[in-house]
Amino acid sequence: MDADLRAFVGQAIPSVLALEVLLFVRAWPATIWAPDELAAVLRHSVPSCDAIMASLASRGLLARRGTGYAYQPDSPALHHLVVRLESAYRERPVAVINAIVGKGA
Repeated sequence: MDADLRAFVGQAIPSVLALEVLLFVRAWPATIWAPDELAAVLRHSVPSCDAIMASLASRGLLARRGTGYAYQPDSPALHHLVVRLESAYRERPVAVINAIVGKGA
C-alpha cells in the first residue's frame, strides 16, 4: 500500500469490522442500511454496527438517511480512496488488515 492509502486507512478505518461495513455498504449504493439490518447480514452486534456506521458517517464516508446509512462519500477523492482500498484488500488482504491494526503494510 502506498503512503496516501495507508494514511487514509489510519484516519478513516478504525477496525477490520469498519472495513467490512464500508465495503459491504459500498456494494449496495442504492440501499439505506439500518444498523440492525446490517448486523443481521454481517453477523455482528447491532451496537457495534451502529457505532461503526456513525463513525464512518462522521468521517464523510457514509450519509445518515433517517434511521439508516448509505454509501455517500463527501467527495470524489474520498470515493477514489475507497475504490483503491477495496482493490488493495482484494489483492493483499493481509497488508490491509495489518495497516488497520497498526502493524504497517
